[in-house]
Amino acid sequence: MDKTSLIGLILGIIAVGVGMVFKGVSPSALVNPAAILIIILGTVAAVTIAFPTNEIKRVPKLFGIIFKEQKFMNPPDLIKMFSDWAQLARKEGLLALEAKTNEIEDDFLKNGLSLAVDGQSADYIRDVLSEEIEAMEERHQAGALIFTQAGTYAPTLGVLGAVVGLIAALGYMNDTEGLGHAISAAFIATLLGIFTGYVLWHPFANKLKRKSKQEAKIKYMMIEGILSILEGEAPRVIEQKLASYLPAAERKKILAESGEKKDE
Repeated sequence: MDKTSLIGLILGIIAVGVGMVFKGVSPSALVNPAAILIIILGTVAAVTIAFPTNEIKRVPKLFGIIFKEQKFMNPPDLIKMFSDWAQLARKEGLLALEAKTNEIEDDFLKNGLSLAVDGQSADYIRDVLSEEIEAMEERHQAGALIFTQAGTYAPTLGVLGAVVGLIAALGYMNDTEGLGHAISAAFIATLLGIFTGYVLWHPFANKLKRKSKQEAKIKYMMIEGILSILEGEAPRVIEQKLASYLPAAERKKILAESGEKKDE
């Protein structure tokens, strides 16, 4: 479970709900079937029209990505692994890494290391793996765009819902109390549209983009590690190269630990 997605969602609901109470509005006012229908079903309809079927089918999976913690390889562990592989390759040759391919669970890394062991050139390996990353990022971008567009449509549909509500309110011109309730109900659609757009859909899109960047970073580290081993670089050099992908504090820690082990 991705705790930040769940915590953010809960805090957003609490913020609006408690804020309404503080303003003297009953949370029961949100139970407005007409507004919910216009905003939720309207947003689904707009998104369905805007995207092809094969991308719409991926929406349930996208929700899974948002709310599940993705298991990426830990960068420090990845750096250590490439350092060990480099040391093994320098001692016993590149073919010694062939046995390691059976131990790798990550398909991207397994494919890249297999290409290196099979004797493919560095340029070929970089091209193949980079194209795979670009294709992955394009798929992720398409998924994030679905939620971005939903976040654009929802507030506008909220305005549409308010207009429909105000049209209905005109029927209460001779009933002051009924007119007040009708106008209040009309703006529930606007509230729901803004809430879903800026507390749900746009943040969901941003979460997908950030997770995509994290995954791409790990894969680029893998490419650099594989090519560095292929070129016969020293373990220490590989550690320095891969550590450049990390924040300064983590980079210093890894290089310091590597230096201590080397001194021992």
